[in-house]
Amino acid sequence: MPDYQLLIFDWDGTLVDSIARIVESMRVAAEQTELPWRDDAAIKGIIGLGLPEAIATLYPELDDARLIDAFRRRYGEHYNALECQPSPLFEGVGEALEAFRSQGYRLAVATGKSRRGLDHVLAGRGWLEYFDVTRCADETASKPDPRMLQEILAHCGVTAERAVMVGDSPFDLRMAHRAGMDCVAVGYGAQSLAELLKESPTLAIERFDELRHWLDGDLNRQSREVELYV
Repeated sequence: MPDYQLLIFDWDGTLVDSIARIVESMRVAAEQTELPWRDDAAIKGIIGLGLPEAIATLYPELDDARLIDAFRRRYGEHYNALECQPSPLFEGVGEALEAFRSQGYRLAVATGKSRRGLDHVLAGRGWLEYFDVTRCADETASKPDPRMLQEILAHCGVTAERAVMVGDSPFDLRMAHRAGMDCVAVGYGAQSLAELLKESPTLAIERFDELRHWLDGDLNRQSREVELYV
């Protein structure tokens, strides 16, 4: 396995503990637009998709453009109000990202958020210039289409073999596979590791700092077998 130059991260459920806020915001949007609620598992199952794709998955029967637009607005308003106090980073994320930067890795974000939504949460952290590049679903193609990864690679001048995608949803892992890229599944976000292992990730972890150990060579990086920490 070649040494990586570029680390690409999903946002919600991978770097920040925001899943509960997404679930709440989806439910508030449904209530305010008089649509039926969906259960937690259904909502967590769409996390990672762009918002239009997420709504279409939750409400496949919905074809009223005005109602869809109202749902999107209500979701965004409620979520952004919650993010006045930024969602916390998962344990070990801040320290690991700083270590990765000091080691010379290039860092990127590939997210199902809108550009407006991502910029809002990055600004809340003072991170608007933190990453080398970020890509959002509404300015490219939604996951699992590999286009946002391909655009990140082109921006950074890095080949797929020298990059790795880190995420908490099947959409992240499928996107990486379609881009010809290694991927790391994290089991503390929207989906369990048992579900993510079905997507054949290169590595599966339960804590973010385990990624740092792996990249530092504490595990056998020559193996293509998934290392599952428990």
